[in-house]
Amino acid sequence: MSTQTSELLAAAAPRTVDVVRGVSDDQLDLPTPCSDYLVRDLLNHLFQVVVNFQDLAEKRQVEWAEKPDHLGDGWRDRFEAEVGRLVTAWSDPSTLEGVSPGMGMPQPVIGGMALLDLTVHGWDLAVATGQPYHPAPEAVAELHALVERLGPTARKMGVFADPLPTPIPTPDLPPDLTHLLTQTGRTPTWPQTP
Repeated sequence: MSTQTSELLAAAAPRTVDVVRGVSDDQLDLPTPCSDYLVRDLLNHLFQVVVNFQDLAEKRQVEWAEKPDHLGDGWRDRFEAEVGRLVTAWSDPSTLEGVSPGMGMPQPVIGGMALLDLTVHGWDLAVATGQPYHPAPEAVAELHALVERLGPTARKMGVFADPLPTPIPTPDLPPDLTHLLTQTGRTPTWPQTP
């Protein structure tokens, strides 16, 4: 069984897993485009997202307040395994039915949020650690409508920064990815200023 959500997650997953595997221990204290997060913080956040969105697929309540440290022995292998579980969790069509009891949004939106974090934080980690990153084009295309839908609320909650007002020339990035990054308040030329 599969769903559009699980297929998009499956397309995005290996690209972000490769970036996570490429993070060296001496890079954990580097800054990231997420100004509140160092690399280690962002890795822990992404770990928490991947684990919690498995439960959200099953319409279970999740805990966001606790911030466990996932970066113990074998964390790169564990991250890959958890991402595999995330893809599997969203492969049953029943996961896309109804509204999330914990998040109060339609389940397809919740699955899209997992895809958004996996894709955008993959880029965040890649640029923070000097790695190449080529997100799944089908995931990026799907995320534009989601970001447009969630943007106003996400900005009020401080999840997204304000979108950048003008396009930034980024010859090294596909235009779709550049647009997605600017709509989530990221500077595609990070760490340089626009």
